[in-house]
Amino acid sequence: MTIDSKNLLSSILESLDRIDYIKPSDIPGIDLYMDQLTTFMTEQLESSKRLPEDKILTKTMINNYAKNQLLPPPEKKKYSKEHILLLIFIYYFKSFLSISDIQSLLSPLTDKYFHTENPLDLKDIYSELFSLEKEQVGILKKDLTKKYGVALQTFADAPQEDQGFLQLFSFISLLSFDVYIKKQVIEKLIDQLPGKEAKKKEKKNPDKKKEAET
Repeated sequence: MTIDSKNLLSSILESLDRIDYIKPSDIPGIDLYMDQLTTFMTEQLESSKRLPEDKILTKTMINNYAKNQLLPPPEKKKYSKEHILLLIFIYYFKSFLSISDIQSLLSPLTDKYFHTENPLDLKDIYSELFSLEKEQVGILKKDLTKKYGVALQTFADAPQEDQGFLQLFSFISLLSFDVYIKKQVIEKLIDQLPGKEAKKKEKKNPDKKKEAET
């Protein structure tokens, strides 16, 4: 996302229209080897990088996701469409959720819809969520415009040379508070997922778990 500081709000709103998403139709219908997988993800999400040297997905990341049970192992060293869909979810969630929370969120999804005979599959779920994108971008634009307007009303009595920075700081703070609150809500919702409560109790009482295993 490229933002022009001279025309801040218009630039932000225009940048939202240019954000790339991996459309359901873009996902390959064939299984991919590791190098093909990392190349695909990098090409599709290139515009989401903050710095040119940032990595979208590496072999090490994928291996770590599998080690932490976020991603099922490949079949004959190949990754299916379902693997790609899970990696897309992981890519977005990892920017604000812990590995543990992502695991709690994706485990029920993987157990029920990854390579199963369930009539609803991961592609159906991804497509349903993707269909909401345009509406949500419109809502987000209105919210950003409102917050920007509020920020411009702050620090009216500050010295002229300081106002620009202070109002930008105010805008960033408003957006950060929004992210903070939503992150708190998301974490509370994850704590309500099936099996999450049992894991919490295990952490609080590790000795009881050991006794049960002996």
